[in-house]
Amino acid sequence: MVKRGAALKRETRETNVSISLSLDGTGKAEIATGVRIFDHLLEQISRHGRFDIRISATGDDDHHLVEDTAIVLGQAFNQALGDKRGIVRMSDATVPMDDALATVAVDISDRGYSVIELELEGNDLFGFGADLVRHFLETFAVEARINLHGIVAYGANDHHKVEAFFKALARALDQATRIDQRSSGEIPSTKELL
Repeated sequence: MVKRGAALKRETRETNVSISLSLDGTGKAEIATGVRIFDHLLEQISRHGRFDIRISATGDDDHHLVEDTAIVLGQAFNQALGDKRGIVRMSDATVPMDDALATVAVDISDRGYSVIELELEGNDLFGFGADLVRHFLETFAVEARINLHGIVAYGANDHHKVEAFFKALARALDQATRIDQRSSGEIPSTKELL
């Protein structure tokens, strides 16, 4: 099987982001954004999705850093999938983390869209804005050209809720990006195009 991957860079007046991604990895992460909690969340995508991800990112503020990282990571996923021939395409995962329970469903449809139900209380993200979590997920979905639906059913601790969400996203992406041996390399759509 040919390894599926991408390496992309984005340099603006506000940010400098470099990402390499292997979909057929082992979960190895090398992530340095300068924002510890953001690094931690991105590591969840790598580890629990079994993707090898290397990210080096700097920015003038957290908003621009998170947004541009989401843009480049989403584009890397889309590029690594190529024409999406033979992939499973749709998947979901539910992940508990102590007091929290998150469910994420994805459809690698070539149409970026997201519905995210993630209520945060502002109690435990180390100064990382709750709106940045949502903004990352929405931007990633648009740039990866996927449908991303997720909900945190309950939880008391914001860190647990967000981490459960990212782990569920990783597991759903892992399943959806896998090659389905039964499909004989077909495009997973009745339209025969994604």
